[in-house]
Amino acid sequence: MDLSLIKQRVMEGDAKGTAAGIRDALDASVPPLAILEQALIPGMEEVGRLFACGEYFVPELLIAARAMSSAVEILQPLLSGSDYAPAGKIVMGTVQGDLHDIGKKLVAIMLEGSGFEVVDLGADVSPARFIEAVEQSGAKVVGLSSLLSTTLPAMEETVRALHAARPAGGVRVMVGGAPVTDEFARRIGADGYGADASAAVAVARQLLGISARA
Repeated sequence: MDLSLIKQRVMEGDAKGTAAGIRDALDASVPPLAILEQALIPGMEEVGRLFACGEYFVPELLIAARAMSSAVEILQPLLSGSDYAPAGKIVMGTVQGDLHDIGKKLVAIMLEGSGFEVVDLGADVSPARFIEAVEQSGAKVVGLSSLLSTTLPAMEETVRALHAARPAGGVRVMVGGAPVTDEFARRIGADGYGADASAAVAVARQLLGISARA
């Protein structure tokens, strides 16, 4: 069965159409994992590419994410008994003192759409809470966001705290947000920098040693 229509419906943000396409595919005995890997994830990755090059904007990203979420609700019970495993687990949060959440949510949406499991801690997150979440979840990557330049010191403190804590197996830290630059990220010892939501997915893949999709 051709799964390209499901991919297209995800890209268009057609939640009902996506769900209907998935049910048709399941009725045709297409494995749930094939639907996820051949239609849903590629669809969201294409959304990310269009967002990165300025053809899609935040509204298009959000409605595509809604379509993706409706699809995952259908597939999740079926995937739980299969060999499916997320690409990796990532803890996300906006650093302490910063209450802005939208940019970080966009990154979380793109990560989830690309097959990652995301533990979203929200905004105004202390270094200790990040460390606790890593220890509880076993995540190997942490994503820190900041929108206010006044909270950049908090981002630096959090990077240092995560590296100093040395959670089991180690953790890599990627950073991003309006006032953050690649130079700043390097200076504070971050392991990666994402200029936007799409770039963050590429950074996460790199930090986890996952090859980009063809």
